[in-house]
Amino acid sequence: MRAQFRFRIRLILGVVVCAALLILLRLYFIQIVYGDDYAQKADRQFASGGSGLFDRGSIYFTRKDGTPISAATLSSGFLVAINPQTLGDPEAAYAAISSAAPSAVMISHDAFLAAAAKRTQVYIEVAHHLSDGDGKALAAKAIPGVQILRERWRYYPGGELAAQSIGTVSFGSGDALAGQTGLEASYDGTLSRSGDALYKNFFAELFSNVGNLLVSAKDAREGDVVTTIEPEVQTRLEHDIAKVNAQYSSRESGGIIMDPATGAIIALTTFPAFDENNRQDIDPALLGNPLVEHVYEFGSIMKPLTMTSALDAGVITPETTYDDTGCIIVNMAKICNWDLKARGVIPMRQIIEQSLNVGASWVATQLGQEKFREYFTKMFGQKTGIDLPSEGHALLGNLSKPQQVGYDTASFGQGVAITPIQMIRAEGAIANGGVMVEPHLVNAIQLNSGITRSLDWSQTTPIFSAEAARETTDMMVALVDEKLQNGKAKIPTMSVAAKTGTAQLTDGHGGYYSNRFFHSFVGFFPAYNPRFIILLYTNDPQHVTYASETLDSTFLDLVHFLIDYYAVPPDRGLATTTPA
Repeated sequence: MRAQFRFRIRLILGVVVCAALLILLRLYFIQIVYGDDYAQKADRQFASGGSGLFDRGSIYFTRKDGTPISAATLSSGFLVAINPQTLGDPEAAYAAISSAAPSAVMISHDAFLAAAAKRTQVYIEVAHHLSDGDGKALAAKAIPGVQILRERWRYYPGGELAAQSIGTVSFGSGDALAGQTGLEASYDGTLSRSGDALYKNFFAELFSNVGNLLVSAKDAREGDVVTTIEPEVQTRLEHDIAKVNAQYSSRESGGIIMDPATGAIIALTTFPAFDENNRQDIDPALLGNPLVEHVYEFGSIMKPLTMTSALDAGVITPETTYDDTGCIIVNMAKICNWDLKARGVIPMRQIIEQSLNVGASWVATQLGQEKFREYFTKMFGQKTGIDLPSEGHALLGNLSKPQQVGYDTASFGQGVAITPIQMIRAEGAIANGGVMVEPHLVNAIQLNSGITRSLDWSQTTPIFSAEAARETTDMMVALVDEKLQNGKAKIPTMSVAAKTGTAQLTDGHGGYYSNRFFHSFVGFFPAYNPRFIILLYTNDPQHVTYASETLDSTFLDLVHFLIDYYAVPPDRGLATTTPA
């Protein structure tokens, strides 16, 4: 009898405890998860009865210690609307509104008077983004025919910081705000809010978020987006790219910093850019992202990929030699070294160290057209799958033709056009032991329940053997230690692998300019266990010929910055050029 009594007491106690826990959990949802939404709901005395407040998830940068920093969020304030039927003095109303809200986005004086003249309408919005103080002060004036209504809008705390990658929100084909470019568009389904968050079944929401915490980007649920972009590194890269562009009056410049082992993009930028919070008068072309959408002939940074392909195929070894004649004729086209000089019989490493076009052409011939096409198609034939919209296709048409000259020029980065994100992904295979990874900007989704789901970017594509990648890395390290800035670029305690590239720009008529160039630079470090790979470019720099003149200092400055900022430990001693 006593045993039954104790059992009943325990059962009742268990039910009470479970009920208490559920109540506490529900309070957590109300006060923490949806606290802002309920606060806005309580503030509806300022909102029109039929209009819902704009709602959207946030986007975060991630500092090196894992701290999230807001990249895109919501800002609250007021809008101003007029009722032309009850507006008594339009001039006085305009003066009152414009003086009370000097920082608001407001229509012009003429547009205001034209709106006030539309006597058949009862609601026309004339100003947006008033601060709380300005909105409440204007509401206190109680101007007949003027309504002050609560609103929320998209706000980007960083302004220009990673603007082309974070993206924009605006009205699309429908009547609702949605992501149009960048991550705002790629993750629109995750960031958009259905408006029924406050009324969801509590238990359904709670238990629907339990399960596999590693999901694909396509399966990400509604929540906030957490990026891999490090704000301090992004700020530094943007500063350096803008400086390069200004110094050489280039048409455009850009850069990407990526972890070659995971594909996580730490920073990426192009110049010119735009301010996310002030887009009224910007060129629409700036809203796109050239790093993903545009293709370029990159020049000699292609040579390490040609070299690694031939090493992997076994048609050459690092000790293989060839007779460099300075110029050759292929299919009636003349191919020459940058200085037109012959080098005689030299080993493979000199092709990378001295950036020899004739040498790269010779390697392409040894590889053969079929194998060459196979490697390049594997590297560039498909999109990378990066989580940004409108990714472009590489232009590899010359590799489908029988003429050898197309393969020879492709071997040193002319005649084929690649997107920057494709290029850093392929170069990253050399850094990553021959394996290409998936480049990406988002690593997790924070669900409204508080659960964080990491995105799965684990798919890899083997391209080269680890040995072939290592042999090309040796050549790129030797270039930095012995050739770059005449050997002054060498870092005694850190191995750095790099390659410069200078390509002639097409003239639009099937030929190339003799005095206009596209400069590029790629490098990674520590060379034999890389933390970072960096790709830089500047398009049509003025009064300068070679990338070693425009980008080497910027690359080296970024290397030193990253070493210091991340406290990257040294990987070699003062007297050692490669690890023992």
